[in-house]
Amino acid sequence: MDRAEKSELVETLQQVFKDTGVIVVAHYAGLSVAEMTALRSRMREAGAAVKVAKNRLVKIALKGTSAEGIAELFEGPTVIAYSKDPVAAPKVAIDFAKTNEKLVIRGGAMGRTSLDPEGVKALATLPSLDELRGRLIGVIAAPATKVARVLNAPAEQLARVVSAYAEKTAA
Repeated sequence: MDRAEKSELVETLQQVFKDTGVIVVAHYAGLSVAEMTALRSRMREAGAAVKVAKNRLVKIALKGTSAEGIAELFEGPTVIAYSKDPVAAPKVAIDFAKTNEKLVIRGGAMGRTSLDPEGVKALATLPSLDELRGRLIGVIAAPATKVARVLNAPAEQLARVVSAYAEKTAA
């Protein structure tokens, strides 16, 4: 890499660190190309991304960002997983690490909060943003359907009384 490519990579990483909701840092020593490709595709499906960069350049890119506190995690062969959704990248990384012991979660960051491996695991257990939206819509819609049922009940009962009275007088 020449100097221009390095500065462009640093700028790209700074933008990533500013725009993402969560960053997961992991060691990937021993992962084959096929395994790394599988990790990248799983991340892409979940709306996250994976990046491998030189630790020195990542540390430069971290300066001045909210995730500056995780600079000490970048030692050895590291990979960065990130997403706007605070749950997507940790969930995929933890699931992949369960099936492949060569991927070792080192920690991460969510905003200004630095996360240890247990913090990343805790994030992975939370429901995703889409699941939370679905639950919220269900909670909001439930009272409306209950109100409609309550309002229709007296009308149904009145119709039954009138129908019974009509049958009685006809007989």
